[in-house]
Amino acid sequence: MGRIIIAWLIALAAIASPAIAQTSAGQSAGQSAGWWNKDWPYRCAITVDTSPTGANLSGAIGRTVLLVRLHNGNFTFSDALENGADLRVVDTDGKTPLPFHIERYDATNGIASLWVSVPNVSGGEKRRIWVYFGNKNASAGSNVAGTYDPDTVAAWHFSEAAGKPTADLTANANNAQNAVPGIDENGVIARAAKFAGSGELIIPASPSLTSPAGAPLTLEGWVKSGQAAGEQALFTRGPLVIGLAGGVPFALVGDQRLQAAAAVKPGEWTHIGFVADGQSYRLYVNGVEAAAGSGALPALDGPITLGGGAGRPFSGELDEVRLSKTARPAAMILAQARAEGPSNKIVAVADQAERQSAGGGNFAYVLGKVEMIDAFIIGLCMVILVLALGVMATKYRYITRSARANRVFVKRFRSLHEQLVSMKRVEGIGPRELAVIEQAPLARLYETGIEELEVRRGATGARHTLSGEAVEAMRAAVDAEVVAENQKYDSWLVLLTIAISGGPFIGLLGTVMGVMNTFAGVAQAGDVNVNAIAPGIAAALMATIAGLACAIPSLFAYNYLNSRISALSDEMRVFVDRLITRLAEMQSEGRPTPSAALQAAE
Repeated sequence: MGRIIIAWLIALAAIASPAIAQTSAGQSAGQSAGWWNKDWPYRCAITVDTSPTGANLSGAIGRTVLLVRLHNGNFTFSDALENGADLRVVDTDGKTPLPFHIERYDATNGIASLWVSVPNVSGGEKRRIWVYFGNKNASAGSNVAGTYDPDTVAAWHFSEAAGKPTADLTANANNAQNAVPGIDENGVIARAAKFAGSGELIIPASPSLTSPAGAPLTLEGWVKSGQAAGEQALFTRGPLVIGLAGGVPFALVGDQRLQAAAAVKPGEWTHIGFVADGQSYRLYVNGVEAAAGSGALPALDGPITLGGGAGRPFSGELDEVRLSKTARPAAMILAQARAEGPSNKIVAVADQAERQSAGGGNFAYVLGKVEMIDAFIIGLCMVILVLALGVMATKYRYITRSARANRVFVKRFRSLHEQLVSMKRVEGIGPRELAVIEQAPLARLYETGIEELEVRRGATGARHTLSGEAVEAMRAAVDAEVVAENQKYDSWLVLLTIAISGGPFIGLLGTVMGVMNTFAGVAQAGDVNVNAIAPGIAAALMATIAGLACAIPSLFAYNYLNSRISALSDEMRVFVDRLITRLAEMQSEGRPTPSAALQAAE
């Protein structure tokens, strides 16, 4: 029984500890081949999901710059440097560092925005990249210019402080010659540029911005309209104007006009995209094609104007404007719109970081998702299990000791034959053997029977045959001792029955409540995907596991202990019959009482 309890404790420790739950081989593989650099103790998983469960994209997308948002819910800022200089991004193979840069990193408020260049993105796939952190001696790892491919000729975050000219993040340095009129500290991504009908940004012409006739071009950006009235320019360069007309997105190429069917909502961020491939034009709203036309772009030269234009003042905000000298695929436009918008459905950050020394086992991940109510249920089940294990150990020792003492007593009892006297007065019994016999339930029954016989011998005379009533009275006294012994065996066994019957139901209650909370949170967030649902349900199931872990060992132990208790009870009933019969026979044959026999011997 002791080995069984130890085995169950080892099994429970395996459930509670991810390091034990993993095989040593798997753990070694996960930390040697899978871990990029031992100097970085932490990493968190980033899932890029273009499958139907995520962004639901199709076709080849290629190298894409994706936004990764970190916050206190999915990143431990206290384990990283205050400025995020220790952050590194590694590709799916666990070996290849990816170019990235940080637009915003606020450790005090627990929020950060990273731009990561992810190679070879395709629709209908899930891939995992990693953000490593925690190396206190690391130097800054951002590669701002390397984040963008050579086809990106300009990218403006508008993340500069007030009064500073807007900078281009690419290696082309197509910086604005002036600063934005105003700043919104909380744009769609980080800081955003605010315009109030004047003070548009001017980006001077440069060789990298040269666009001959028929050249491809892609323009993307986020806009929040401050008012719907009038025609407002967002981007202007020569004959190309992209803007809003009465709140409706449009693109003007010379005399050709493309216009969407519906207006954007004032005060809400909207992704606007324009693609020219040399043969046709396409206008995108929130990643979805809204208008199309045929033709090739004329030559574009001169400065670029953002946030307004001649006769088209803009009132609102701009954020994350990018210009490319290639026709980006529609899947990329949709991917970036969905990755950068408020309702991100393509980039998911794991809520639980992995530590190099502890691995990243499933149990560690699931335990990290356990909510307060489930933690309480699991704790309650573990308390019941600890109490049940205590009862198991105590009862096992008591029953084993009683069975051993019964064997020693029965051996002495048989050696007395018909001369039954108290074991304390039997010659040849040493103190150690007597101490063992006193622990025997049969010995206590025996001593009760001897005491009852002596009482009746003293009342009726040494050679007076006991009446039937006297024999029954003796039997009743011994039976009372049998009941007392059985109560000792059964005491606290009710805890095992509570663990058996109540543990699974308590665990099930925790699971149901955990699943309910998970679905309630998903409903409130409006993010229905497997990454949002699965962790909560897996954590809720831990409560059921705890309930079963409480009930299963209790069930086995209860059946085992109950069978041994039944055997001892049967042994006591048989012994009572033998004892009363022998005492009655000894009295009827006129044998001296135990006291008389001792006096005669003296």
